[in-house]
Amino acid sequence: MQRCIDLAKSGFGNVAPNPMVGAVLVHDGKIIGEGYHYEFGKAHAEVNAINDAEKNYPELISSAELYVNLEPCSHYGKTPPCADLIISKGIKKVFISNQDPNPMVSGRGIGKLNAAGIEVVTDILPEVGRKLNRRFFTFHEKKRPFIILKWAQTADGFIAPVSKEKFQISGAQSQELVHKWRSEEQSILVGKETALYDNPQLNVRLWEGKDPIRIVIDSKLLLPESLNLFNHEIETIIFNSIKTEEQKNISFVKLNFKTPILNQLLSHLYSKNIQSIIIEGGTTTLQKFIDENLWDEARIFTAPKKLIYGIKAPVILFENFNTEIISVGGDELKIINNFLE
Repeated sequence: MQRCIDLAKSGFGNVAPNPMVGAVLVHDGKIIGEGYHYEFGKAHAEVNAINDAEKNYPELISSAELYVNLEPCSHYGKTPPCADLIISKGIKKVFISNQDPNPMVSGRGIGKLNAAGIEVVTDILPEVGRKLNRRFFTFHEKKRPFIILKWAQTADGFIAPVSKEKFQISGAQSQELVHKWRSEEQSILVGKETALYDNPQLNVRLWEGKDPIRIVIDSKLLLPESLNLFNHEIETIIFNSIKTEEQKNISFVKLNFKTPILNQLLSHLYSKNIQSIIIEGGTTTLQKFIDENLWDEARIFTAPKKLIYGIKAPVILFENFNTEIISVGGDELKIINNFLE
């Protein structure tokens, strides 16, 4: 099963909104075929593993055992049901890490296999499987995207000068890592002040990969169209209180700002099948997500620079979370986990 999970990781950043899945066919303790879901809309892991086995061991497939980290699908989507393929190949035993939380599948794939006389063993490394697909599980269980908070702060706890002038806090390696992260998630969000004063591009220019959907909160639509966010190069969503309108690849989405908006915003992203989002600023926006406990992971860079006086960084209280600290160039990266495995 660990091999399945290792294979599944290879699809990270390319399969969303599908989960990452790996599959391994084993005959008498020997792997005879393996595969993973490598791109959304393409063949699933079980198909690729079976195809791999058919190259050299076609006669052994029906007497092999299949390992897969997520319940095989039972419905027609972009591809046919994997449960049907497993049944047609005569496989007699299937090991699964996690049941699929997607209501279109949840239990139905296992039920279909059982009905065909296939023995199914579940809960193999379930915590590892949930952590791997934490975006997918959060999306289906909480009906919202997986939320990553990210910011850089000085050693004395500031996120920017009071003047709001550009002040690069993190080092080059940290900046490159942030662009890698952007390529792995489906969307990225900033508040109006960050959009106005930083004029960010919110793309992956320092890394090879797909640009995330850009999102900004601008209640009164006061941001000038000269900003990079309005260059029409990347799909962009503007949450506001005035209009719902489509302009090329820019969507204006009206929310009710007289009531708390974060759940409204997240509900809209859920309806659009957006399963992950990075919140990149500023302090007010980040703190709102923290205060409403709408976050699953925080990634905080602390650089060996000081501002003495500036805009204070967000604060996460009661840090009784699973925390990892990593050195990135000259910066310290703290990763705080708020995802219940």
